[in-house]
Amino acid sequence: MAFPHRPGLLPAEVAFLCEMELVTIIPRQRLDRLDLLGGPTNALIPPQRATLPLWLALLLKRQRRINVLPPPWLDPENLREILELETTHFGESFTPAPALPALDVDPLQARREKSRSGLTSGVGGVVAPRLTDAEGRSLYLSPPFVASCTADAAPNALPYHYLEFSQLLLDAAPDDLQQPDTISNLLRDIREVRQAKMRRGYEAITDGSEGVNLDGVGAMEVSESRGFITDVMGGLRMIGASREAARREREQEERESGARRGAGRAYDGDEEDEDMS
Repeated sequence: MAFPHRPGLLPAEVAFLCEMELVTIIPRQRLDRLDLLGGPTNALIPPQRATLPLWLALLLKRQRRINVLPPPWLDPENLREILELETTHFGESFTPAPALPALDVDPLQARREKSRSGLTSGVGGVVAPRLTDAEGRSLYLSPPFVASCTADAAPNALPYHYLEFSQLLLDAAPDDLQQPDTISNLLRDIREVRQAKMRRGYEAITDGSEGVNLDGVGAMEVSESRGFITDVMGGLRMIGASREAARREREQEERESGARRGAGRAYDGDEEDEDMS
């Protein structure tokens, strides 16, 4: 029996993956450390801040044992700034995603490590860490393994799971957010602006463009648009195949008509030779 769903992640599955994002919390009760599959958590001691996976933070929030500290980009003023960037400064593209984390090291050590293992220098003498897997190959982190939803996140950059993360917080912890209704309206406006950009990109594809730049697009936006994009690309492939078949038929007809005209001229020449003889 064929699987009824389209290829790719469903919106519910994207929201499930978003629950792996790290979030900053303020405990209201003491809690011993928990040994999770991703590693042990620190003991929660009020009022010290701690970082937990979103799914655990939401569970403790429903039990009224913690308060969630929202990331800076979820502040209404920062959302207004992001909306302004989306509408004025990035008219045809999307606002850049948060930068990858960096690691402060000694300058001499950074120079030595850069020449030895290829570290990339950052701004102001900051060097990005080079991670490796068990076999020594380069390992590059991506959401949700990059802490882009904690209290130390960038204030003017939307993370990869911004849409589903904000919706989960609005549903489970509205009392920890400043002006939740305003935040919801701003997120809706940002989403509509970005969807309009994606629609213009689809129109460019149908007009013969080489592609669409989706840098900065969120996970939920990709999931919601995947079916439409695949249908458009499938239709374009069918149109291209039909055009190619029509071109080959025309070329075949031209070759056959040329061959018939050549045969006719040769027949006429034979008849003239017979008359002269």
